[in-house]
Amino acid sequence: MERIVFRPQKGKQEKFLASSADICIYGGAAGGGKSYALLLEPLRHVHNGKFDAVAFRRTNPQILNPGGLWSESFNIYSLLGATPKMSPKPMWTFPSGATVTFSHLEMEQTKYDWQGAQVPLIMFDELTHFSESVFFYMLSRNRSMCGVKPYIRATCNPDADSWVAPFISWWIDQDTGYPIPDRCGKIRWMYRSNDTVHWADKKSELWERFNLRTKDERSEPKSVAFINSTLQDNKLLMQRDPSYLANLKALPTVERERLLYGNWKIKQAAGLYFKRTQVQNMLPVIPDDVVKLVRAWDLAATPETEKGDPAYTAGVLMGKRANGRYIIIDVINVRQSASDVRTTIRHTAEIDNARYGNVRVRLPQDPGQAGKDQAESFIRLLSGFSVTAVPVSGSKEARAEPVASQWQAGNIDVLIGDWNEGYFSQLESFPASKFKDMVDATSDAFAELERQSGFGFSF
Repeated sequence: MERIVFRPQKGKQEKFLASSADICIYGGAAGGGKSYALLLEPLRHVHNGKFDAVAFRRTNPQILNPGGLWSESFNIYSLLGATPKMSPKPMWTFPSGATVTFSHLEMEQTKYDWQGAQVPLIMFDELTHFSESVFFYMLSRNRSMCGVKPYIRATCNPDADSWVAPFISWWIDQDTGYPIPDRCGKIRWMYRSNDTVHWADKKSELWERFNLRTKDERSEPKSVAFINSTLQDNKLLMQRDPSYLANLKALPTVERERLLYGNWKIKQAAGLYFKRTQVQNMLPVIPDDVVKLVRAWDLAATPETEKGDPAYTAGVLMGKRANGRYIIIDVINVRQSASDVRTTIRHTAEIDNARYGNVRVRLPQDPGQAGKDQAESFIRLLSGFSVTAVPVSGSKEARAEPVASQWQAGNIDVLIGDWNEGYFSQLESFPASKFKDMVDATSDAFAELERQSGFGFSF
């Protein structure tokens, strides 16, 4: 039988796969070979018929997208005689009976689907996309009855606003945002108590500090390592796609620092996300090649007369054109009571559909039962219209980045209207501005346009 050997690239990839830490995070620049290393990790155990591993992405499309974990796994696992199946979850079963499953944790409550599970190896691809509570809940599911010591492996790109940034701060120069070379792969010990993470250089320090005496208590501290990646670490990618470096260098400043240089501290400042001068076309009429339309709402229910500096409710109507460009058609921004907000949203849906045809309405769904109940109430209110409610996740800055990249590239046109000045002013002051409702609605409208397959439009 032909022997098949998979080897990590020398350097950071090799260090990641050789780490003895309970939790090892491989994070930094794009193209560093992180996801490939993650897929290699289970191979050391697949001869064990009782071994199971789970690889998580935030959403199912991220798993199944071309070039994602699932498609890339075929280049590895199929060569080892493993059998794929798609239902109930994408999964590989190896000849021994060992499995590697791919799953999402899109909503916060999805973590409870894993209640009672025992998973020896848990892997997170793009850890910054997951909440801290999801990570630590899944850490409690990291158990083993197969003889393999339970452990966690994760990859990510830098995100200064994520919970991961303070979690790995010891490995990062807090003045520059760049990883400290001498600390790459070094192990520290972590103990979490009352939702606070405590650190020490030695496990015994945590035993003494928190009076951990029993065998079970002394097993609670976990060893943690962080390994930074750069594009230069992935020599195979540099050889196969030399233009990838040029693509990263062409990114806007903040994204270039994150994805090319692995900077964990840089953030967008006011004016770096959106500038009105980046709008190439201010159009007097809607072009006739619009193929998709979405009105996304950012909700607030505090009327202007009430105390507490009330927030705004914003509704942004955005279209996608046949030529691939986008257009902001209309923006509503009001301070109203909860009942008036409902009236406005219903009335606007009626006007939009009468004027433009089938306009999808997107609403945010806040976490928890109250958010679910509110979303269901709005869906009933908008019966007869195309409507969706999507859970809110991630920072406002992270949600804005996809549409901001199109804005900066000059791919978004704006219809001339009396709302233009207020809209531009808020976008240009983001994220430093107090109010971000129109930005949030713009982010969600763009996300919905990209998420949905085509739906009808007519004048």
